[in-house]
Amino acid sequence: MATIYSIVYQPEDKKYDGRNHDFIREPLQQATLVSDHGINGDAKAGRNRNRQLNVLSLEWLEGLKTFGYRTKPGEFGEQVIVQGLEVERLQPGDQLQIGESAMIEITKARTGCVRLEAAQGRSNEAFGGLVGMMAKVVVGGDIQVGDEVNRA
Repeated sequence: MATIYSIVYQPEDKKYDGRNHDFIREPLQQATLVSDHGINGDAKAGRNRNRQLNVLSLEWLEGLKTFGYRTKPGEFGEQVIVQGLEVERLQPGDQLQIGESAMIEITKARTGCVRLEAAQGRSNEAFGGLVGMMAKVVVGGDIQVGDEVNRA
C-alpha cells in the first residue's frame, strides 16, 4: 500500500533572493489541493498548468543518500513524497487518488536542472537527470501525511 510520506510547500510570503541556495519548503501534516492549481497557499501553485505538484518516491530518495545527496523532505524541491510507489515509473496520463477525494494526473517527468544542482551542491549525474514526476490536480480535496495513494 502506498501512502503520503511528506507534504511540503513554499509559503506565499517567502521569496527567494537568489537561486543558489536551498529550496524554501515548510512541512505540512495536512494540505488542501485545489483543482487546476496545486497546494492552497503554495507560492508555486497556479503558475503552470502542467507543473502544479512535484512528486517523488521515498525509496528513490533513500537510494541517493549513498551518493551524498541531501534527502530530507523538500531538499529536492518536491512537494509530495510517496512511500511504497515507484513514482519515477509512472507515465503521463496516469492518475493517482490521494486520500478520500483528491486526484492528480501525471503530466511529465521532472528533470534535474541547474537550480537543483545549486541547492544540492552537486551534479545531477547520479540519478540521470530524472527527479520524480510533475502532476496537475484534477480533483481537489484535503490530503494528509499517511493518506493512501492509489492508481486510479
